[in-house]
Amino acid sequence: MFIKTGKAFLKIVFLLFYRVKVIGIENVPEKGAAILCANHVGELDMFFIGYKIKRLVRYMAKSELFKNPLLSRIIKKLGAFPVRRGKADVEAIKTAINLLNDGHIVGIFPEGTRLKHKHGKTVKVKPGAALLAQKTGAPILPVAVEGKYRLFSKIKIVFGKPFALDLDKDKKYTNNELVEISEGIMKKVYLLLEEG
Repeated sequence: MFIKTGKAFLKIVFLLFYRVKVIGIENVPEKGAAILCANHVGELDMFFIGYKIKRLVRYMAKSELFKNPLLSRIIKKLGAFPVRRGKADVEAIKTAINLLNDGHIVGIFPEGTRLKHKHGKTVKVKPGAALLAQKTGAPILPVAVEGKYRLFSKIKIVFGKPFALDLDKDKKYTNNELVEISEGIMKKVYLLLEEG
């Protein structure tokens, strides 16, 4: 009930105050696990990405957001779970793996921070997306976000086709190898902005 009400509210707000263009929504799997990987331009990304998706996306969100009790309660109801940035958060990885194994969509921002204008060229991508794909075999759902969240501005959300990574579940990949794979994922994300 909370999710439906929240999405209905967001639709009204976005319709009134933004010009949102959503492309490729049909690429979101109707069921089964997927790792939603998106670029990160602002704090509203998860809302703009998710408000037209019928399924609940379970986002990894920075742990600082959960320090405020009211905000923590809201974002938990919206499916988010905390991840500590700047270190390997084993608990967050376990949570994500369990959610994927249960058939959920897990949303992550592989760059780990908001990048308003850099298009991923100067920030090192984190290894988490590749690690989750390796451990679960879940396909990657690439999503590109473009726009500035100023009132009445244009926002573009592009959903690409899901794709699988050919990774050995039993191999011990190095951190550098996982980072390189995750960088490849983000290249596909940014290509969506050129195609969309």
